[in-house]
Amino acid sequence: MIEIFTATLLGIGAGIVTGLMPGIHVNLVSATLLSTSAFFLGFTDVTTLAVFIISMAVIRTFLDVIPSIYLGAPEADTVMGVLPGHRMLLQGRGYEAIKLTVIGSFGSLIAVLLATPLLLVVMRAAQPVLEPWIGWILLAVVVVMTLREKKRLLAAFLFLLSGALGIVVLNLGVTQPLFPLLSGLFGLSTMLISLNQKVNIPPQQIRAELPLQKRQMVASIGIASAVGSFVGFFPGLGPAQAAVIGSQFLRGGNKNFLILVGGLSTANMMASLVTFYALDKARNGAIVAVREMLGAISPGQLMLFLLVGLIAGCAGIALTLFFAKRFASWLQRVPYPWLCWSVIALIAVLVPAISGWLGLLVLAVATLVGMIAPLTNVSRSQAMGCLLLPVIVWFLV
Repeated sequence: MIEIFTATLLGIGAGIVTGLMPGIHVNLVSATLLSTSAFFLGFTDVTTLAVFIISMAVIRTFLDVIPSIYLGAPEADTVMGVLPGHRMLLQGRGYEAIKLTVIGSFGSLIAVLLATPLLLVVMRAAQPVLEPWIGWILLAVVVVMTLREKKRLLAAFLFLLSGALGIVVLNLGVTQPLFPLLSGLFGLSTMLISLNQKVNIPPQQIRAELPLQKRQMVASIGIASAVGSFVGFFPGLGPAQAAVIGSQFLRGGNKNFLILVGGLSTANMMASLVTFYALDKARNGAIVAVREMLGAISPGQLMLFLLVGLIAGCAGIALTLFFAKRFASWLQRVPYPWLCWSVIALIAVLVPAISGWLGLLVLAVATLVGMIAPLTNVSRSQAMGCLLLPVIVWFLV
């Protein structure tokens, strides 16, 4: 029991690093631990190593919104929250945006835990029926998303262009290709537009309470939990695709959307555990590492991992709000242009270090494509074609 507790704490510590440091993904740490597991098994067992990975992966789903919203350095799980989060940041409400994602994350975590018995039944029954239709479902979502645009031809062009870019980049053999791709499409492009408009970040408000309508909050958490769980048992889908699907059902403004975005990655992570137990399938990098270590999990191990996820989620609330306050205080002392150029320089250094020099070319091209949406008044969600189109092609071709 002491080993399990220690592994949980160490996983939380590693989750802080992977959550707050752009480019240091939990999948990278999980793969490294898997490759060196023979060494660690001299001191502990595979269940303890799995606990470390799960606690790290869960708490990261809370913390990774901080660099996305405050620094404009997104990853796939949080990319859809960049624009509304950045908008609130420029209104002095960045901390509020983070707090909304925390509500979504913890609410969805509890919802998935309570729904686990139902998920076990639904996954086993629905997966073989729905999987052949996933490509068509995603295609229908894209059509609806495009028809809602005022400039439909431009929206379709941006979707296809970013989709073609995604297909090329994902087949280049670049290490962690999503880091330069998403940083360019949604991060650097946003910061460059802001610099051109000479935007300044106002002092950030630290509010204890949020004026939320409970019905809309519960609806946002419900959609996040349902859609996050839904994509959790299909290959090739994750929180990014779930955000596009979920947004089609969501009503309300930025607040409800940020609750949705916060909840999706946490729900997806917890549902991936249930998928592993129910279908013996691993749908993300962390669970792949756990599956390679354990082979299969028993009912007792599933209960342990879900409990570890709950503990990590509780820690995630406190840690995310703590670091969000510190970041908000730090932002007030740093001129926004300096911050933007510092983040751009950081990403420009991290990309070749993580993805190689070819990653810099990906970053540059993605940044240019990412600037099309704000310059043409098209929804930036169309740039999610970089992830949606490769999945649609994978399912349908």
